[in-house]
Amino acid sequence: MYGIALDLGTSGFRAQLIDLEAKEVLKTAITMRHPLPGGNVMDHLDFAIQVGTDLAHEIMMDTIARIFEELDVDTSLVRRLAVCGNPIQLSLFQNIEIRDLAYAGENKQRKLGVENVSRDARVFPASELFEGIADLPNCTVIVPPAIKHEIGADALAMMIKTDFMDKDIPSMVTDYGTNAEMAIKVGDKIITGSAAAGPAIEGQGISCGMLASPGAISDVNPEGDCWRVTVLDGLMNERKGHLIDPKTGVITEPSEIVAKGVTGTGVIAALSLAIESGIITKIPEIPGGKLILGDKIEINEKDIEEAGKAIGAIRAAQLTLMLAAGVEYKDLEFMYMAGATGAYVNADKARKLGSCPNFAHNIVQFGNTSVALARDLVMDESKLDEVIEVAKKIKADHLMMATSTEFSNIYVCELSYWTQGMPLDMYNQMLEMYNLPSLPETYENPGIEKRVAKDIDEVGKEGLKIVSDLGIIIEEKAQECILCHKCEEECPEDAITIIERDGEIFANYNSERCLGTSCRRCVSVCPVDAIHYKTISIKE
Repeated sequence: MYGIALDLGTSGFRAQLIDLEAKEVLKTAITMRHPLPGGNVMDHLDFAIQVGTDLAHEIMMDTIARIFEELDVDTSLVRRLAVCGNPIQLSLFQNIEIRDLAYAGENKQRKLGVENVSRDARVFPASELFEGIADLPNCTVIVPPAIKHEIGADALAMMIKTDFMDKDIPSMVTDYGTNAEMAIKVGDKIITGSAAAGPAIEGQGISCGMLASPGAISDVNPEGDCWRVTVLDGLMNERKGHLIDPKTGVITEPSEIVAKGVTGTGVIAALSLAIESGIITKIPEIPGGKLILGDKIEINEKDIEEAGKAIGAIRAAQLTLMLAAGVEYKDLEFMYMAGATGAYVNADKARKLGSCPNFAHNIVQFGNTSVALARDLVMDESKLDEVIEVAKKIKADHLMMATSTEFSNIYVCELSYWTQGMPLDMYNQMLEMYNLPSLPETYENPGIEKRVAKDIDEVGKEGLKIVSDLGIIIEEKAQECILCHKCEEECPEDAITIIERDGEIFANYNSERCLGTSCRRCVSVCPVDAIHYKTISIKE
C-alpha cells in the first residue's frame, strides 16, 4: 500500500511516494514552476477570479496527474493522499470558494455572499476530485485545517514542524518563498502575517535564476580573490563547484558538477559577498554591470533590484510583526527559517542583507515543513487530530500587511535602499519621520543551527524526479488577429504563440511560463484588440 504527500507551493509542487507498510519515502517528484500563470499567490488568485475557478482547478489537477505519472505507481494501490499549502492553493485544489480570499472588506464579502467560509480539516474520497483525471479508487484525501483567513496548512506546518510552538520567549518563524508566511510568538500570544515577496527569493524572476533543484548554485564563498560556488547535485545535496573570478568570469578551478543557474540563496550569498568585499559600494550598481558565477550564469543590476524587493518585503513584514507584538528588536531570542531558502541559505549572509533578522539571538534552519507535515499525515492519519487540536490552541491575530501603515512606511524605505541606493543613515531618518524605531542593531555572534542538509530532508531511495515542462497550454480564439505577432515579441517569458487551426486563429499560452493577469502585455500591445485573456480553455 502507498501514500502520497503533496505540497502545493506557490512556486511549484512537491510530492513524495510513501510505502505505508515500511513507513519510508520511496521517491520524490517536483515541478520547476507553478502550473497557473503568474509569479506569486496573488497572481494565481487573480487569474482564477478573472478566467474562472473551474479552469484554475483543472490546470492544477492536470499537473498533479502528471506528477503521479512521474511517481510511476499503480494508483489503485494508493490509500492516502495528504495535501498542504496556503488557503488559496488548497481552495483551488478542492475547487471551493476563493472570493473571500480575494476581497478583504466585510461589506464586499457580504454583497458577494461569501462571509465566514469554512476551511476546516477535511477527509474525503479521492474520487470526489480525481474522477476522470486519475484512477484512485481506494484513496482518501486528507486536507489539514486553515487557522483563519490567510493562514493555512503551510503556515501551520512551519509552526508545528519547528520548535516555535514550544517557546515561551519571543520567537519568530518564516517560511521563505514567493509568499513568505511568518509568525511571532510572545508567551501564549501569536501574531501571523505574510509578505508577497515575489519569485526572486526562490530564484525565479532572476535572469539566470532557477528553483532549488539539481544544478542550481545555492551558495558562494570567498577563496582568495575568487569565489567558490556550491551546487546542488541530483539528490539535492550541496557539492563543491568551480572556483571563479566574479569580475572576469575566469574559472581557475573547474569542477565535475556543472552549474546550470542560480537559486535565490545563491543570489543572496553573491550579493552579500559583493558588498562585504567592496565590489558593490552602492546598491544596485555593479562595476562592469554584472557578477559572473559561471558560464552564462550572471547576476545583473536588475536582478539585484528584484532580489532587493523580495528581501525588503520580508524585512519590512518581520519588523512590522515585531512592532505589532510590542517587542523590542533586541529581545528576539529565536528565529526559525523554513522552506528551500531556509534550508540552503547561509544564515549569516542573510542576516547581513536583512532577509533574516540580524537582531535574533539564535537562528535555526529547517527545510520544507509543508511536505513534512503532509508526510506525517500520510504515515499516520490519526496525526490529523493532533494538528486540529494545535490549530484550535493557536489564538492567532493576523496582521494584514496590505492595510498596515507601518509596513507601508518601512517598505518605502526598503525600496529606496534597494533600487535607489539610499544610505542607511537616511533610511533611519525616514523611519524617524514616520515615528518608527531605527533599524535594529546587529546582534554579534548569534547561535546558528542547521537542522537539515537539504530542502526536502529525504527524497527516497529511488531519488528525485523533475517535471520540468508541464506542457499545459491554455488558449483563446483570436478571430480578429492580423498575424502581426507583436504579442509574441512583447511577451517577456516567450509564453504566447499565435497559431492557425482548421481555419481559425488561436492565442496559445504556456500556463507555467505565462505571468498571468498581472502582466497582460500581450493584450495591451495588440493593435486590433484580438486577444483579451478572459475566455480561455485548456487546449486538448
